[in-house]
Amino acid sequence: MELTERNGISIAQIALFVPALGVAIFLCIRHGFGRNGGWLFVVIFSLARLIGASLQLATIADPTNLSLYFGSLTLQNIGLSPLTLTLLALINRALESVSKARSAVINPRILRYVQVLVLVGLILGAVGGSNSGSDYAQTGVYEVSSLTQAGVGLTIAGFVLLVLTTVIVGLHVSSAEPGEKRLVLAVALALPFLFVRLLYAAIGTYNPHSAFSSLTGDVNVFLGTAVIEEFIVVLIVEAVGVTLQVRPKSETSSSSSRSPLGFLVNRLKRRFDGYEMPAARHQRDGYERRTRNQGYEMQSRSQGYDTSYNA
Repeated sequence: MELTERNGISIAQIALFVPALGVAIFLCIRHGFGRNGGWLFVVIFSLARLIGASLQLATIADPTNLSLYFGSLTLQNIGLSPLTLTLLALINRALESVSKARSAVINPRILRYVQVLVLVGLILGAVGGSNSGSDYAQTGVYEVSSLTQAGVGLTIAGFVLLVLTTVIVGLHVSSAEPGEKRLVLAVALALPFLFVRLLYAAIGTYNPHSAFSSLTGDVNVFLGTAVIEEFIVVLIVEAVGVTLQVRPKSETSSSSSRSPLGFLVNRLKRRFDGYEMPAARHQRDGYERRTRNQGYEMQSRSQGYDTSYNA
């Protein structure tokens, strides 16, 4: 079977994102998997592109398998959120550096909420893509799920807040540490490319029958406004990541709780701290009662009383 233009793009994505994944893993190891969520999102994005491209190429051998098409489509659509989360993590690190020299120009809690907002958009996009695939299998008509539209809407809101944050932090970048100032520049350089990618996603989501549709749209539009932009953003992020100094563990450990994943995990830990399953609690209470009764019995015997006799 002859390769299509879409197949050629998938092959190019695999060729580009295999080394990008390797660099992202290196950055996670260098800066810490659990201590900096920004590089972890680059790993997630690279994996999404590799798996999505592989699924698209698998349709060559099985062109009637709808799961392959919609699996690839879903991974294509949710890739925007990890890039946004990565830039949010970078600007958050720059904000921390600025805050060391002057009072905080932005409340870090606001950035955490923006990160959670984009993360929710990622989840909605994944669920919405799955629902669209199920509906198409039953009706034969492709309709963008309302969950997907909501997810893109949240991502757009997150992007707008990211731009505002970058401008505010950029106005105070002179207060940042020398090695951290480049973070603001990297985010500023990546924002125009991310905007074009976001524009492609928004038009394709809210007008699914246009040339910007991920499923039936123009392949050249897809290449020029999505694929190239994504790789440029990853290239910028990884380039600045390689040049950044590794922060002390005490600093990165505290910053991990401010990443979206760390924020959610800590909230869940506080919510369920000390919680026991009912069966386990009942077993523990029974053991404590038996231990207490045995203690009373041994104490009574040591004082010369017969505990087996009840007057």
